[in-house]
Formats: sequence, structure tokens, C-alpha cells
Amino acid sequence: MSEPTGRFGRQAGRIYFGSDFVGTNTLTLLGPDIQVFGVGTETGANKVDETGGVFTAGTGATDDDNIVLRSGVFSPRDGRMVCNARFTLVGLSCAIFVGFADTLDTTTPVMPAEFATATMTYSGSSVGFNYDLDGTTDDFRAVMGVSGAAGSDSANGIRSNATLTLNRWFETQVIVNEDGTAECWLGEVGHTAGSGTENKMRLIKRFSAGTLISTTGLFFAVLMLEVRNNAGAQTMNVDYFGGEAGRDWRAA
Repeated sequence: MSEPTGRFGRQAGRIYFGSDFVGTNTLTLLGPDIQVFGVGTETGANKVDETGGVFTAGTGATDDDNIVLRSGVFSPRDGRMVCNARFTLVGLSCAIFVGFADTLDTTTPVMPAEFATATMTYSGSSVGFNYDLDGTTDDFRAVMGVSGAAGSDSANGIRSNATLTLNRWFETQVIVNEDGTAECWLGEVGHTAGSGTENKMRLIKRFSAGTLISTTGLFFAVLMLEVRNNAGAQTMNVDYFGGEAGRDWRAA
């Protein structure tokens, strides 16, 4: 039996959010469902030499300055939550988080997961991908944090063995189910597997054991970029950021 559909062929009872960044985009004009804020002086504008709509997001020049794209809030109890993003890095002297997070102050936002040397630390509860120049080995890592500690079997994150080069397109999908389990998928242009090159999404980690994120918690979909190593302003080109979540059908 097929699922009922709403407007534009979308499934009824679902919330769809985000942007493909087609048209004019600035820090104050990203559509009604995306907030932009950060520490320092954020920058943002259309990338004029890319087709299909690409938004260039930039940070201030000081260490730990950041820029956040955020939408929400959503809760697993209302149905499956999905966060999708596709982006390139213009510089690698940075940290990135993409996924869902419950704690993200709009004045002084802090990375939901940060990796230094070989240790992951967590702020609040979150699930998604972390990249951090402060780590000894650079990679995208699937992470789950619960109340400021590692959740499930996340520990110091699960490596994706991605190839981190400038201007390489990365695609992420983070899924949180109604029971608090989660999946972290990563795609990258030109990823080498076995004897060939593939561009398809890979399941990096399914979090299903141990302590999981709260099914009644409130979470934002987040894409966050932060300066590392006093390297000056960092930028990323974002092709799209968005996803879907369930509606609250409970009685008030």
C-alpha cells in the first residue's frame, strides 16, 4: 500500500524544510525556515559561477569564529527526522558539524561535537558528522552524543575514511528514527572503493545499541563551520541544506 501524499507529491503529515539556494541568497534572505548566526562576523552570498544554486557561507577571522545554518525544532517522537546537506570545503583549517543537535545558543554557539588529538567531546545531545582539524587524523566521523557524553557506541566517533581535499563535494544524510536509533550516510565525489571509483552514499554508522538520544528531545537540523588553528576566515560552498521531520499530532 502506498503512502498518502500531500501537496507537490510529498507525504502527508510531514514537514519539509531547507533550501537549494536557487535565486538571491544573503545572510538575511535564506528563506523562512533557515536561521543563520554565529560567533564573529559571518558572511554569505550566492556563488555566481555555479549552476543550480550554491550558497557560500563564511566565518569571521578569529580562532573559533563560526557560522551556523539551522532549522527546527523537531522531535523523534513525532516521526523520523532527516537532515541532508551537500557542500565543498574552500579551506581545511576548520571544524564542521552536520546533523541534529539539541543545544545551540544563537549568541555563542558551540560545536555539538569536537575532536582534539584523538578524543571526541560532546556538548548536549546530537547525532551527525564531525570533522575537526584539531584531530591528529583528519576525517569525517559519525558521532552521537547524549547529555554531554558519548552515546551508543560512538566513543571517539566512527571514521568514514573520506578523502579530504579542497573543492570536493561531500553529501551527508543523517536519519533519526522514532526509537532514537540513527544512521549517518556520507557520499563524496570520486570516492575509491576496491578497484573502482564510486559516488554513491555509504552507511558509515548505524547507532542502535546502548544509550541513544532522547525520543522526546527537541532537535535542530544543523550545518556548522568553525575556524581552527588561527587560520583566518573559513568558507564552505553549500549546494543544499534541508530535510524532513514528523508533525506533532498529539493533543495539546
